[in-house]
Amino acid sequence: MTLFQKEVYDTLKKIPKGKVSTYKDIAKIIQNPKAVRAVGTVLAKNPHLISIPCHRVVKSTGEIGMYASGTAKKIQLLKKEGVKIINNKVDLKKYKHNFNV
Repeated sequence: MTLFQKEVYDTLKKIPKGKVSTYKDIAKIIQNPKAVRAVGTVLAKNPHLISIPCHRVVKSTGEIGMYASGTAKKIQLLKKEGVKIINNKVDLKKYKHNFNV
């Protein structure tokens, strides 16, 4: 595992159930703000989908985005955690996790 992957995964573990973050915010948190696509690539290769909760990462628009087990599974997991999804979008004002950085 690379240092970049470790930073991304460690950051994901800080997102509590019922909250989400964005690819862009994850890149900012790990102090690599231009690495938004690279964050997505790391998430796509996540070998531990539940213990490293990449289903809690959505697009900056609130759109669900992709998931290794499929978008439907991502939506199912988020709903199970209490996140409301309307028209395949999450209300970031309500559900976005604040890392207090």
